[in-house]
Amino acid sequence: MGHHYSGPDFSCPHGDARLDHCDLFAFPSPDGRDRSVIVIDVHPSVAVNPEGPTTKEPFAAEALYELKIDTNGDGVADVSYRTRFSEKGATVRRADGEDAAGTGEDGAVVFEDAAVSTGPDAQVAESGDYRFFAGWRSDPFFFDAGGALNEFQFTGEDFFADKDVCSIVLEVPNEALGAEPVALWHRILVGDGNGGWTQADRGARPSQSVFFCQGEEKPAYLGGEPATDAQFIDSFAHALEHVGGYSPDEARRVAGTLLPDVLPYDPGREAAYPTNGRALTDDVADHFLTVFTNGKVTGDGVGRHTDLLDEFPYVAPPHGSY
Repeated sequence: MGHHYSGPDFSCPHGDARLDHCDLFAFPSPDGRDRSVIVIDVHPSVAVNPEGPTTKEPFAAEALYELKIDTNGDGVADVSYRTRFSEKGATVRRADGEDAAGTGEDGAVVFEDAAVSTGPDAQVAESGDYRFFAGWRSDPFFFDAGGALNEFQFTGEDFFADKDVCSIVLEVPNEALGAEPVALWHRILVGDGNGGWTQADRGARPSQSVFFCQGEEKPAYLGGEPATDAQFIDSFAHALEHVGGYSPDEARRVAGTLLPDVLPYDPGREAAYPTNGRALTDDVADHFLTVFTNGKVTGDGVGRHTDLLDEFPYVAPPHGSY
């Protein structure tokens, strides 16, 4: 289910849908090959545990939404774009080096008090070579979530067809990514009550924390970092053996291809999940099902959404499900 409902038993992290990282996309801008678009989706409009709408407030003012960029393959961020929301709007800061790898609000301001869209009209902000959008949008993720919860007995019903999500969209010059290629992931932080921050959710590759990390291991995974993801290979391999019938050696090999949990992206190539970024139309659910079940299930019968836009912010106006 993308990364929707990554908390315990398909709930939201910390019981707050605004803290639920849903999907991460990265693709070359249709406006020019020297630019890239990063779409971060959080806060699903409708939950499955408990069932029903979440909240109209799109983002949590007490949270920090952070895009992390690793430029040298060590699983540690070298560049970070941090978005914080308030009654005035969204403020985006860029941090580099040790500041990017750390936890906090430091960084040079890229956008300050940018408008947040709560209706169908996309309020877009521009600053130098950057473009920015934040607000409610039609959820571009497509998947038969009901079938997934029914032992992968799929009927082709797209649970997300009329659902919404909150998008943070950045269009940046490729040089602002820090290198080519890079590895991307997103995380959401909340205050720890002592003046610091704690990580509520993180992700890059869809569905992994939802289906691989259960029980006591889930908080460690959601609070973890790509640099230390090797610790989860054994548990990923165990799930692959159990569900897909992989041999132990093959299960470990496949688990190693899924970790660290980052999205590789080379802006000089077309986006195509899982090898390079992720386009809004990539059928990541079918890819995940094929790997997870060792080819026993290769699709859910659901196709891509057709309401995407040809211009920034590319994700469509919301349905109003919130």
